Amino acid sequence: MFTSKRKTREPEETVTLGPAVREGEYVFGVAHIFASFNDTFIHVTDLSGRETLVRITDELSPYAVMLAAQDVSHRCKEFGITALHIKLRATGGNKTKTACPGAQSALRALARSGIKIGRIGCYSNPHRTRRNGGRRGRRL
Repeated sequence: MFTSKRKTREPEETVTLGPAVREGEYVFGVAHIFASFNDTFIHVTDLSGRETLVRITDELSPYAVMLAAQDVSHRCKEFGITALHIKLRATGGNKTKTACPGAQSALRALARSGIKIGRIGCYSNPHRTRRNGGRRGRRL
């Protein structure tokens, strides 16, 4: 007679995007935050800085940057990153050496989203080139 040929289901394997870690260990990434007068860039890489995991650009306003940082933290958790080192950068050069208000709200949003913060460093460009206009300044 006929024998039933049923296929047996094999158990599905769970796929994780991040590295395998033990309980209580942190997986670090590096968040490069560049806050200029017009935009704020949040760029998350691995520790070497070679592989980009998340890159989001948004406006200068603190609210927009907060939403972008929440999106970054959500995507970092998908990759398995539980902690971030912060590299903060302002415009530098002839312009301001202090970061715009969007950088502070990005830091707050990352910390409140449950991601641990490691080191925070300021990497603004310190070099001053001479402004144009000469020794006697711009004459009107």
